[in-house]
Amino acid sequence: MTFRPGSVPPPPRLHGNAAAAAPLTDGEWHRLHPLTPLLKGGIFLIVVLGYLLNSLRDQVVAFLIPGSGPQEDGDPVRFVWEHGVLGWVLLGIVVLLLVLIGLFWLSWRMHEFRVTGEIVEVRSGVVFRNHRKARLDRIQGINISRPLVPRLLGTAKLEIAQAGNDANVQLAYLGARAADDLRQRILVLASGAKDDGGAAGPGRASNGRLIDRVDEVFGPELDPSVISATRIVRVHPGRLIASMVLSGTTLVLLAVVAAMVVSVALTGAYGVLFGLFPAVIGVGSYYVRKFSRSLQYTIAETRDGIRIGFGLVSTSNETLPPGRIHAVSVAQPLMWRPFGWWDVRINRATNAGNGASKDQRTSSIVLPVGTAADVRQVLDIILPGLVGTAVVGPSASQEQLRQGSAEAVDVVDDSLTTTRGRGGFTSSPTRGAWLRPLAFRRNGYRFVPGAVLLRLGAVWRSLVIVPLPRVQSVKVEQGPLERVLRLASVHVHTVSGPVSARIGALDAVDAQHFWSDVTRRAVEAAAADTSHRWREREARLPSGTSAAVAQAVPQVPPTVPASGPPAARPIVSAGWGDVPSPEVTR
Repeated sequence: MTFRPGSVPPPPRLHGNAAAAAPLTDGEWHRLHPLTPLLKGGIFLIVVLGYLLNSLRDQVVAFLIPGSGPQEDGDPVRFVWEHGVLGWVLLGIVVLLLVLIGLFWLSWRMHEFRVTGEIVEVRSGVVFRNHRKARLDRIQGINISRPLVPRLLGTAKLEIAQAGNDANVQLAYLGARAADDLRQRILVLASGAKDDGGAAGPGRASNGRLIDRVDEVFGPELDPSVISATRIVRVHPGRLIASMVLSGTTLVLLAVVAAMVVSVALTGAYGVLFGLFPAVIGVGSYYVRKFSRSLQYTIAETRDGIRIGFGLVSTSNETLPPGRIHAVSVAQPLMWRPFGWWDVRINRATNAGNGASKDQRTSSIVLPVGTAADVRQVLDIILPGLVGTAVVGPSASQEQLRQGSAEAVDVVDDSLTTTRGRGGFTSSPTRGAWLRPLAFRRNGYRFVPGAVLLRLGAVWRSLVIVPLPRVQSVKVEQGPLERVLRLASVHVHTVSGPVSARIGALDAVDAQHFWSDVTRRAVEAAAADTSHRWREREARLPSGTSAAVAQAVPQVPPTVPASGPPAARPIVSAGWGDVPSPEVTR
């Protein structure tokens, strides 16, 4: 094919998922899947219609078999039947259904979205208009959920997580394949990639509409050949069941049952046992929901971040772009200690609010249960910034980057069970036993390239990891008793979530040093952080460098980009007593 001088050449041809999603990211307004009205409100109409047909069952039988009509007095359906107005009633029902279907159709027509190189916009509403925008460089994650009925119909709900209360943007519903492709395309645009023609991945080959639908329903939730996953961590179902049995909820339930049995044995009031039935039903449903949501739980490393997927009947999977994790907690309940199991939770800059799905609100759990080896792999996937590459430099070879990553993750791995100063930690002094009689030997902190580690707890062990670029503020506190003991508490503030980066019973001087070190390191890390445009760095790295290593290598710009994190500005507030209460915020 040739082009005349001055003519406009056609856009480059895309392949696979990129070609499927490109029409939805052309900057024009698009509508959702045509079955959206049915999934949002039409199913309710079907239920109502089924109820009416069930009520008219006797009348239909009487119409077909004379003399077998309904005989009950006061039945409104019988009244309609006997007064010969059944036709008018059916006509009214049809008109009502047509009006409702028309409203649903109009609502679907007025619900549009568009994706540009900077934002995702959604506008909806007929009488009351709603217009939402999500900046691509502020996306905290993209979740795709497939409840049972939408999954059977080949549709899915895409939810873009944003920082703020109820700030998420939903696209419900899209075609299942279109939702996957659109997510990849949005992440490509958010990554800062300049040449993204083939970035969306290979995609699935089409084998016909019916076969494709069967593959979508019964196929695996995570297909490495489709998402180009380099590493995958899976949760064993047997271990998941055992962890639920050995959870704190089970202990509370057993304590309640034991108390009720003792009460019955002492008083003879067997009626108390009836109070067990609602509790058993409630706890049983809780375990069933938790187990079904955690089946097929996978954590995968992809080019565009961390993909977390789970679910058996109704599936959900979310991709977290690099740099969106603000704190990590690796915890071990007491009953898990003989088996060496841990769980991993995170803080994210998003608050799902009332309108978000349950999957979005529970996505703070990254690893429900796993061994120390699983924890090592998960940390290596979700926090590639915790590596020695921060001091190796972008010109290092891939082998050097891998070695630096392994050394830093070894520090985290060894920190799970150590005490006192082992592992390079600054721990609580002996007088800290007055405030932490069991945990003072384990309480401690240390720094690794790109993060600060807090080692906590003796009965319920935990290790809190805070990436330095994500630090919001640092505070030192000292109460009256701590002042007498020359101790202090420190609190590293991040976004709200299940992880609390707080440690007490530190030596007052160590607390001051901790504050000054975090202040300096956080400012430097924030200035060097470019994780919000992660693919811009790949072009500067040696060929063959993996995605996780590319995310870990900092590129220090001369100034912080306008779209990136704001520069940290230390603000020191005067303290009181012998130990000041300084605070740095940004």
